[in-house]
Amino acid sequence: MRLIDSFKKAFSKPYKTISVAQAKELLGSGATLIDVRSAQEWRSGRAPQAKHIPLDRLQTSTAGIQKTRPVIAVCASGVRSASAARLLATQGYQAYSLRGGMSAWRQAGEPVR
Repeated sequence: MRLIDSFKKAFSKPYKTISVAQAKELLGSGATLIDVRSAQEWRSGRAPQAKHIPLDRLQTSTAGIQKTRPVIAVCASGVRSASAARLLATQGYQAYSLRGGMSAWRQAGEPVR
C-alpha cells in the first residue's frame, strides 16, 4: 500500500485546474490572476485584473506574487498555465490553472481589455 501511495503522490498534481466561474469566485475573495502568455498575446486582450508575468520570467522569479493569496495562472488555452501553476505550487503557493485559458474566459463572456 505504501508503494501505491508513493506513486500517487509522485504523479499527482500539486495544483488545481478550475473553471472560469471558480476563478471568478476566487478573484472575488482576493486571489491574484497572473497571465503567463507572451507580450504579443497579452496585448491582444487580457482579463482586466490580470498581472502580466510571462512563463519564462516566472521560471526565474516569483517576485511580486504574494504567497498569502491564492494564485490563478492563465494562458491562451490552459497548457502554459498548468506549467505555471505546477511551478508555483512547488514553491509553496496555493496555485490554480484556468481550464481553457483566455479562450474559455472570452467564451464565458468575461471582460477583456
